Formats: sequence, structure tokens, C-alpha cells
Amino acid sequence: MSPLLRIPLGLVVMVVGFLIVWKTETVFEWFGTNDWAEEKLGVGQSRFLYKIVGLIIAFIGMFIATNIVSDILNGFAGIFVR
Repeated sequence: MSPLLRIPLGLVVMVVGFLIVWKTETVFEWFGTNDWAEEKLGVGQSRFLYKIVGLIIAFIGMFIATNIVSDILNGFAGIFVR
């Protein structure tokens, strides 16, 4: 992927992840409680789960912008294809 496409795409994904972490209450209002998080992590932990998801999305955006994501995907492909 060319840097002219990769870097803006990575920045957009990072911003989306940041907004999920920053505006967790809005995301919580949109999607409501997560039954798995409430059962396994305790009452009120859906917001924590949304923050973790936002953090993961932001890191994926950094991986896209720096082209590390292609190395990660090639590594996973090497496991399955020989």
C-alpha cells in the first residue's frame, strides 16, 4: 500500500480509537451494556471493555500508518501457508 494512502488511513483509524476511549459514555449509550463484560468482569465494566476496544483500534491505526501491519499479517500467513 502506498504511503499516500496508508498514513491517512492509519491516522483516521487512530482517531476513531481515540474517540472511542475519550467518549466512552456516548459509545455506551449507543450500544448499551455488554453481557459478557458485566458477567465476567463485574457490574459496570462495559465501559472498561469499550475503552480497551478503543485502545486496540488506536494501536491498529498506528500499525497501519507505520506499515507494521503488513509484517504482522505476513507472519500470520506464514503460520498457515508453507
